[in-house]
Amino acid sequence: MHALNQILHHYETVDESSRLRQGWFQLESARTQELILRHLPAAPATIIDAGGGAGAYACWLAERGYAVHLIDAVPRHVEQARVALASQARHPLASVEVGDARNLAFPDGSVDAVLLLGPLYHLVEKEDRLACLREAHRVLKPGGLVWAAAISRFASLFDSLSGGFFSDPHFAPILSRDLEDGQHRNPTTNPLYFTDAYFHKPGELSRELLTGGFEVVALVAIEGPGWLVRDFDRLWCDLAQRERLLAAIRKVEKEPSIIGASSHIMGIGRRHG
Repeated sequence: MHALNQILHHYETVDESSRLRQGWFQLESARTQELILRHLPAAPATIIDAGGGAGAYACWLAERGYAVHLIDAVPRHVEQARVALASQARHPLASVEVGDARNLAFPDGSVDAVLLLGPLYHLVEKEDRLACLREAHRVLKPGGLVWAAAISRFASLFDSLSGGFFSDPHFAPILSRDLEDGQHRNPTTNPLYFTDAYFHKPGELSRELLTGGFEVVALVAIEGPGWLVRDFDRLWCDLAQRERLLAAIRKVEKEPSIIGASSHIMGIGRRHG
């Protein structure tokens, strides 16, 4: 309950609805979309976006003809998703509800795909993460896919070095624990230092998918080292340079050293047919 309260407070402080349109988060968004479309069955497949935040990916998929159910534990996110839907009335979501990714109100074997693009790093206990994955496995049809995003164990080290707050004495103990056991806690009032979370090593994400009953289809870096560009907006606005960056990341996305250097990691799992 403490972790949930911390998370709810954090997302009352920061605006998740605009995050993916700012700075290097635009790379996170573009690469996540690319990785989803690479494996997603054709519309009108049914998708659960569990922990779908303010609806960035759910609305995007609905516009492409998918039947998307958005669930999030943060009431503010659900309200923001409903506001976003007002601008795409011709492409509504199948449902938008406050809910828990560990307890999905869907029948066994009823959906084609499940997105877990937030829950696995906000569920700080391993058993909760496994419960989340097993629940995704339960609701998927045979052959259905899950996209499971995680934050890299080393993200806060790279972020503090590139962002200039490595020397902050208040951040030092946060970083120390991140590197020691992946349990990220922010006792400060600085929202830039995030909220309660678990940071994975790449192999851990694969093992959790396997324990959850999935075949691991892919384990890849989402941003690779591209998120470390200092003047990111300048590069991203140059369409030729943007494509160069995306092409470079595609070439190295499965390299273990690149996966570890990425801020986010994507594991894609398949329920056995």
